[in-house]
Amino acid sequence: MKKILSIIMALTMIIGFLGCTKRPEYTKYSASFFDTFDTITQIVGYTKTEEEFNKYVDQIHNRMLVLHKLYDKYNNYEGINNIKTINDNAGLSPVKVDKEIIELILFSKDLYENKARETNIALGSVLKIWSEYRDMAEANPEKAAIPPMEDLIEANEHTDINKIIVDEENSTIFLEDSQMSLDVGAVAKGYATEIVAKELEGEGFSSFIISAGGNIRTIGKPLDNIRQRWGIGIQNPDSFIDGSESNVLETVFINNGSVVSSGDYQRFYMVGDKKIHHLIDPKTLMPGDYFRAVTIVTLNSGEADFYSTVAFLLPYEESRKFVESQDGVEALWVMKDGSVEATDGMKRIMKSQGATGTKAE
Repeated sequence: MKKILSIIMALTMIIGFLGCTKRPEYTKYSASFFDTFDTITQIVGYTKTEEEFNKYVDQIHNRMLVLHKLYDKYNNYEGINNIKTINDNAGLSPVKVDKEIIELILFSKDLYENKARETNIALGSVLKIWSEYRDMAEANPEKAAIPPMEDLIEANEHTDINKIIVDEENSTIFLEDSQMSLDVGAVAKGYATEIVAKELEGEGFSSFIISAGGNIRTIGKPLDNIRQRWGIGIQNPDSFIDGSESNVLETVFINNGSVVSSGDYQRFYMVGDKKIHHLIDPKTLMPGDYFRAVTIVTLNSGEADFYSTVAFLLPYEESRKFVESQDGVEALWVMKDGSVEATDGMKRIMKSQGATGTKAE
């Protein structure tokens, strides 16, 4: 599934307390699981007891499992109609689905129509070809190749998002084109993370981070009587390649927000000395080639997931203009030469620019 990213949580806690500093009422706990969205999901949070924390983790895990199955395009599950079910019935019949699928499809179509068209959940027929070539390259690196452009162009004839027919009244999805397929990889993980974070906040979990493979959503602030903001480490793209000692490029300090990155460094294969990553530009049908990575900071994790792909697939000037036209959205770009650009709002929360977690902006 999907792109992506990679961000590392840099959460540092001062263990000793000085003078008459009040001992925190809350304790920090952490947990992780590996069986949703093909990635590791980490939870860090503050609760009064470990039992309370574990109860919340179980809720997060169970909910993420449900959403993983609903948004899965590869596997069938007994009693569940999911993205794969919709694709299997393309051109045949509408599929009755749960509200979480209806809402994800409507969310994605709305952003595509009203924000940017670089992230298209109807691009599945093109992405399937790239996925097949990546699988072949992993099985036999010596025969790694780029798909023929004529095959990609043919597949692109079946990517019209307007042929995704949503019937809210009957809770069905129908793909009018029998050769089209949905691929929600550019939005599903962030969207699911947002759902779960807000649901758990509603249950009373008031200080935590969910990191679903780098799609990070924070709720509240650290309850350690010291910090006002969480410190989130942004992945250094080179650390996956050259074994750099530090895999954190930058740290940003936020609370009640999301940090999501898109980059060329995690899912890719090599054709000769050319890196072929998974972020495909719908205009060229080839991997985007403007940046090493782009990180988005905004409130909603689903929107951050969508925007990070858009920003990665636009030339820098267009990408920056797009980001700056969105309310409450900040970005950091890692350029091809390793240099870094950032919006003014992003700079205000960056460690390298003097920001800290001990005081709110």
